[in-house]
Amino acid sequence: MAKLKVLTFPDPRLRKVAVPVKKFDKSLENITSDMLETMYAEGGIGLAATQVDIHERIIVMDLSEEQNDPKIFINPEYKILNDKSLLSFSEGCLSVPGVNEEITRPDSIYLSWQDIKGNFHEAEPSGLLTVCIQHEIDHLEGKLMVDYLSPLKRGRIRKKASK
Repeated sequence: MAKLKVLTFPDPRLRKVAVPVKKFDKSLENITSDMLETMYAEGGIGLAATQVDIHERIIVMDLSEEQNDPKIFINPEYKILNDKSLLSFSEGCLSVPGVNEEITRPDSIYLSWQDIKGNFHEAEPSGLLTVCIQHEIDHLEGKLMVDYLSPLKRGRIRKKASK
């Protein structure tokens, strides 16, 4: 396992759209293992491959307090089930260090993904898992949490990050 470098805003590589994973092999296991090590080392609860300059649809996550329940989502997709059921959460991001902002997202989604072996799964998550999944899938689409903020706030964060 190896700790990877996390890209930080405003690095343009964070805007690349990730491509679907097609090969479920040892290389994918190594990538997800390295991503989990990086996420834990950085103190995060989720990490998208885009954040470590790997532009494939891979997410790792661990929402447990003990950080002993890793989850891996390959080729994840979601559909909003109820756009009137919303959840506001103070989100942080390893690619936007030192920034936490209240962001409102749908709380009712249908999630589909593949596991490390290529098996298909689906669920209707809620709460923190819903927030994290949407946040990380945004990364795979080249979108960052700062995109949900006003242009003024985004400009301040960009200016601070560029120093």
